[in-house]
Amino acid sequence: MSDRITGAEALVRCLEAEGVDVLFGYPGGVALPIFDALYDSTKIRTVLPRHEQGAVHAADGYARVTGRPGVALVTSGPGAANTITGLANAYMDSIPVVVITAQVSTAVIGTDAFQEIDITGITVPITKHNYLVKNASELPEAMKEAFHIATTGRPGPVLIDVPVDVSKGELDFKYPDSVNLPGYKPTYKGHSKQIKQAVSLITRARRPLLYVGGGVLASGGAKELKELAELMQIPVTTTMMGKSVFPEDHHLWIGMPGMHGAKYTNYAITEADLLIAVGVRFDDRVTGKLAAFASKAKIVHIDVDPAEIGKNKPVDVPIVGDAKNVLAGIVAELRKAGAEPKTEAWVKVVDEWRKQFPLHYGGHDVAADHEQLYPQYVVQRISELTKDRPTVICTEVGQNQMWACQYYTLRHPRTWVSSGGLGTMGFGLPAAIGAQAGRPDALVVDIAGDGSIQMNIQELATAKVNGFPVKIVILNNGYLGMVRQWQELFYGRRYSASVLPQDCPDFVKLAEAFGCFGVRVERPGDVDSALQAAFDFDGPAIVDCRVVPEECVYPMVAPGASIDEMLGGVPGCPVSEMLDDELLEEVWE
Repeated sequence: MSDRITGAEALVRCLEAEGVDVLFGYPGGVALPIFDALYDSTKIRTVLPRHEQGAVHAADGYARVTGRPGVALVTSGPGAANTITGLANAYMDSIPVVVITAQVSTAVIGTDAFQEIDITGITVPITKHNYLVKNASELPEAMKEAFHIATTGRPGPVLIDVPVDVSKGELDFKYPDSVNLPGYKPTYKGHSKQIKQAVSLITRARRPLLYVGGGVLASGGAKELKELAELMQIPVTTTMMGKSVFPEDHHLWIGMPGMHGAKYTNYAITEADLLIAVGVRFDDRVTGKLAAFASKAKIVHIDVDPAEIGKNKPVDVPIVGDAKNVLAGIVAELRKAGAEPKTEAWVKVVDEWRKQFPLHYGGHDVAADHEQLYPQYVVQRISELTKDRPTVICTEVGQNQMWACQYYTLRHPRTWVSSGGLGTMGFGLPAAIGAQAGRPDALVVDIAGDGSIQMNIQELATAKVNGFPVKIVILNNGYLGMVRQWQELFYGRRYSASVLPQDCPDFVKLAEAFGCFGVRVERPGDVDSALQAAFDFDGPAIVDCRVVPEECVYPMVAPGASIDEMLGGVPGCPVSEMLDDELLEEVWE
């Protein structure tokens, strides 16, 4: 059965058929037919951001916490151009986002018409796929394919460009039941022979390590990961994109690896004899000097995207498939073989490193009544005050992001929202709004820096007007902190263009100007009461924490160094000198 409707009406029906319940959209001339059709929808809530970049980041945040595709709708020209950073961010982090851009009429495409840009041409490198729809009758099929492509295989953003005459045109509407994409057939089930090879390596390994990324979250494989780790007593390290997929209060979790990973985490990678890499891409911020990364280990690499396997690091057992399915297959084979862990000594070694080289700041134990306010302490207090309530942690980008990685303890999947591959300043606040839209039951906290928060601070109006009670905790150190840290370490403290006065803007007054709650904190003893007041406030809130200005994120792997060569933190020594001879012989026999 079909009925004749406009392209704009058809587009809205397609969104409804895909279960879209919230859309982040900014109108403009050629987008008006679509927004007019949205006005009649009783199933889709349209949220007006204050910038198109904010719209895409909000859609991204929504997708990360729900696992469902986030949707943004913008007008042509500058509206479409403003989505580029958001698309690139979602592409780098493999997040399912569908962005609909309105376009000038097909009759004038290519003539430099008012507010025309070639958005499909521009976004080819930063989308999984994109469409320019030239006839209203093509819309339903394009929409069906877009949502399918965005959410299957390795997820990613898809863009649909809709000329205004297409949205005004008429069609006999029928939404397809399925897609027909002969060239697009993601592999979900790992090859049985390769799974058996992986199992053989796992049963023989004495120093195995699970190195886990966002692919496990995307597949919904948290349960299978935990089952494998506990069955074989294998320590787990999660990348920044993999954070929350494994409970961080579990004794087998050993932190985040790489440039700002803990020393004990990086030592474990360096000394492992088997690295089980699941849903990761061996990113340079994790590996450091590639040749030295896990150089003593056999490597099993599991990924749904075959292009990632062997791209950066040669592997011994490649397994193309969905992480959840492959991990389940490995567990089943191990149980069938009656496999038992041989890692007791290895876990003791890692635990010993954890005691010797804990995450560390301030040069001493930082008590709540101490005069100096350390950013790490603020994050620790957020973690403690929110541990017994549903909470989603979002971050901006910079030092604030790394301190959140190091000092906030995540316990449940899809409770972490942070820009990984692109490192997009200004991501956190709009992403927090999207996360709040997807998880209205949760406390959503954006851990921010004073630099990054100002890049999309206008979205505070979006939060206020739409009733999204996001909480922003600013680690205000008066600098572009990570830039300043590099300038301190590698450029002789020449702070070129990295100084941001702590009192400009006045974030408390800024919060109040938007009709939100604002409070300033300068002493450790006032942190808890300020945070609790913000968390209890029925609306958006800012907590401006005036922290130690020149605090650095440590440990740190310098550019070009291997990950066991770390600056700062508790002093280390060569791995071979760390443990007693008896334990060394037991694990390195």
